[in-house]
Amino acid sequence: MTVTDTHRAIEAVWRIESARIIAGLARIVRDVGLAEEFAQDALVAALEQWPESGVPDNPGAWLMATAKHRAIDLWRRNKLLERKHGELGRELEAQQESAVADLDTAIDDDIGDDLLRLVFISCHPILSTEARVALTLRLLGGLTTDEIARAFLVPEPTVAQRIVRAKRTLAEKHVPFEVPRRPELAARLSSVLEVIYLIFNEGYWMRPALCEDALRLGRILAELVPEEPEVHGLVALMEIQASRSRARIGPLGEPILLLDQDRARWDQLLIRRGLAALERAEELGAALGPYALQAAIAACHARARTAGETDWRRIATLYEALAQLMPSPIVELNRAVALAMAFGPAAGLELVDALTSEPSLKTYHLLPSVRGDFLAKLGRTDEARAEFERAAALTRNARERELLLDRARACAGGQPQLARRFD
Repeated sequence: MTVTDTHRAIEAVWRIESARIIAGLARIVRDVGLAEEFAQDALVAALEQWPESGVPDNPGAWLMATAKHRAIDLWRRNKLLERKHGELGRELEAQQESAVADLDTAIDDDIGDDLLRLVFISCHPILSTEARVALTLRLLGGLTTDEIARAFLVPEPTVAQRIVRAKRTLAEKHVPFEVPRRPELAARLSSVLEVIYLIFNEGYWMRPALCEDALRLGRILAELVPEEPEVHGLVALMEIQASRSRARIGPLGEPILLLDQDRARWDQLLIRRGLAALERAEELGAALGPYALQAAIAACHARARTAGETDWRRIATLYEALAQLMPSPIVELNRAVALAMAFGPAAGLELVDALTSEPSLKTYHLLPSVRGDFLAKLGRTDEARAEFERAAALTRNARERELLLDRARACAGGQPQLARRFD
């Protein structure tokens, strides 16, 4: 195996094992920053030794053992107290020897609870949304600071500062390394799901690797908290949405609308996984939450062999339920599309007209786009053309702008198009 091959193997192992190693260490040292340092020490050791010695038969165990011994050595030399600037104080000093013994044995215990603790602390609401996302990708996704920066198109120093500040905040606020108890659990879990879905959405169009990271995190979380229906709902939503990735972009980079997509290109394995996750959420018996409801909507599209077979009445009903749980102008706009597809454009237009005064939608290009669709189908082509032109002026996507201008020109030529819906 060449040095390059060995480095690739190390990178792959680190992606898989880093969260488990950091979680196991953090349970003992009670500081995610220190835990990551010990894990990074093990990574450096692997980069130095494996090109000569070869990749071990169990590389994850090698990294864990090396990180563990680095932590023990540091603790025994009292450098931990020095680096923590006295924060641990006399209590830790008195418990030092027993802690070393704990570290040597307890770190090899079942890792599931540790990973769950790491998930909750990385997504703690005390941190900003940007910090939660960066820290989660760093600690649980195994991404480097540079990879996170490139994924979110921000400078690397910015991401590095977010991560450093997040770790410092967690340490200064003495955030416990534990799974929150009820009733705090629901709010904390909501924060975790929000972070994972933000990561997924960031990669939805242009950075598919982020979608894969979010899916992996969602699947891990579903294994760790199998009795939480909204976790399965989020996994179902991401699986089904990800199934369309190959079909939503045309050869020139143009967005392809959901109803125009080649459904033969949808990934059936991801759809089956998504439907199974949705079924699991429904089997748990609780009323469906926002993520599960959105997954149920996505499932209606996934089950339809053609666009014409889509159950729009059920989709409209699901959007109504979603609007009650999560009132939002965007939800109402999507409900308007479903109503138009189920009961005709006049039904959708009535709801859209009520949204035109909504301040948050003033610069949202899909509002005039949807309204233009309804007007065109009703034969009000002059009004439709004006709406398409306004939508084109608001969008920042050049391909989408051209598509909207094409619709405007079609209206001018007396060829109104049917109502559409963006994926």
